Amino acid sequence: MIRTTPAPVRKSHLEIPEPNISKFLFADTRLAPLWTLVRLYVGYEWLMAGWGKLTNPAGVWVGGKAGTAVTGFLNGALAKTDGTHPDVQGYSAWFLQNIALPNATLFSYLVTFGEIAVGIALILGLFTGIAAFFGGFMNASYLLAGTVSTNPLLFILAMLLVLAWRTAGYWGLDRWVLPRIGVPGYPGPLQPTTNL
Repeated sequence: MIRTTPAPVRKSHLEIPEPNISKFLFADTRLAPLWTLVRLYVGYEWLMAGWGKLTNPAGVWVGGKAGTAVTGFLNGALAKTDGTHPDVQGYSAWFLQNIALPNATLFSYLVTFGEIAVGIALILGLFTGIAAFFGGFMNASYLLAGTVSTNPLLFILAMLLVLAWRTAGYWGLDRWVLPRIGVPGYPGPLQPTTNL
């Protein structure tokens, strides 16, 4: 269990208390079953997406033709930059054209293994808040590239998991790992301490 003793408050530091409804929704372990279901659903979606890319028989994500699928996706996204209300904005188009497209093979591996890693971490309940953050980051990246699909729903659920990180991983490995390694402001016994 993570220590709940508040950090010492300095006189020049004012802490705004967390509302009771926020505490109940995002920090009360009685809601761990709900957050576990959300976490497992989002984790399963990420794992299946990444696994499909990893095991693609054509090898267009990883393997001999790695980068082929990403190149097609990026070119499709760049085609959505025209018109009065483009699906892909100029800043996203610049990134896709100048950073992602020239490095399509690298991005292909990053997407595949990133999706798998987020999926596994969420299913296991290991570093739930961090995994949910990176899942949401990928969802936002796909949305900025003009792809809707399940990304809005998964993005919303990921952000809720980030807020509920204390209870979302409570029925998972976080229940045992986080107290040992610690969290910001509350170092665990495995975290080295420094004397200043």
